[in-house]
Amino acid sequence: MKAVDAKFRARKLTEQASQAEEESCVPRGFVCADDEFRKCARMSRTTPERRGSATQPKPRPRWLRALGGDAPPDRLDVGGVEHRLVELFKHDSWAATALYEDGDGVRRVVKLHRKASAFGVPLRLIGLMTARRESTMLRSLADLPGIPELAGPVSIDGVLQRNGVARAYLEGHPLGDREPVDDGFFPELQSLLRAMHGRRMVYVDLHKRENVLVDVHGRPCLFDFQISVSWPRWLPLRPIFPILSGSDEYHLQKHWSRCRPDQCGFAEGEMAARRPWWIRAHRLIARPIREMRRRLLVRLGVRTGRGRVESEQFAEHALRADDAGADRRAA
Repeated sequence: MKAVDAKFRARKLTEQASQAEEESCVPRGFVCADDEFRKCARMSRTTPERRGSATQPKPRPRWLRALGGDAPPDRLDVGGVEHRLVELFKHDSWAATALYEDGDGVRRVVKLHRKASAFGVPLRLIGLMTARRESTMLRSLADLPGIPELAGPVSIDGVLQRNGVARAYLEGHPLGDREPVDDGFFPELQSLLRAMHGRRMVYVDLHKRENVLVDVHGRPCLFDFQISVSWPRWLPLRPIFPILSGSDEYHLQKHWSRCRPDQCGFAEGEMAARRPWWIRAHRLIARPIREMRRRLLVRLGVRTGRGRVESEQFAEHALRADDAGADRRAA
């Protein structure tokens, strides 16, 4: 009997201590219902680190937006024809990309490259360079399947936007994680990349699968040439060009092994052994920089949790979690 009484007293003391702890978390005079009381007490004991992704991200500050405090306009001209804004796909540090439509229902994608300064440092020249590079790549590859056509110069209120690039809109969706694409998808993508390499051009940005589009017929398309490289004729190919083109091939095989391991001839687990030395070296440098950038964005409140791009308030169109179903259409 004494043992039972001792257990009862111990349990009672524990309950009283727990209650006191919860009461200490609520300011004096604060009144709420029992369930809300327990909820607010738990929340007050939860640190921001433990709450993680529950914290709402903030919009990007001006200096982290390509157009600064501006946004893509509701109306602009492409090739002298007025277009109205349909949807903003993305607005990051280097470009704002949006979908526009003319009076006949023809849709085009307009990318406005960087023009805003950051902390007094002018960055407009960088935007002009990336816009010129992208338009040059699209023009040079226009005869290849899976490459969208240029759509003409971009003007806003009659002023030519030298940082603007307009192209045809492609119906389709970004390549999904382990998506079981058609048998011809990756062989066609390989042929497209090799045709580019034969013209002394490399895609560079193939490591992100969302940069590969699956069109409505199940064929591959490439559309984002912002950081692609066109190798000058006067510059010898070796040793740099084979490294860049080899990176394209490696990332192709990586996506191939994840989406169609039955077809590519090797398993996904073998990719680590196939990774070229230059990609290993690049990761030694790039990964710490990427983590520092993610932590900075989390500290600024732009991202939450581990700082992945999906956690932004207005994430890139292809990565928005709530658009997973609707995103079977875009680029």
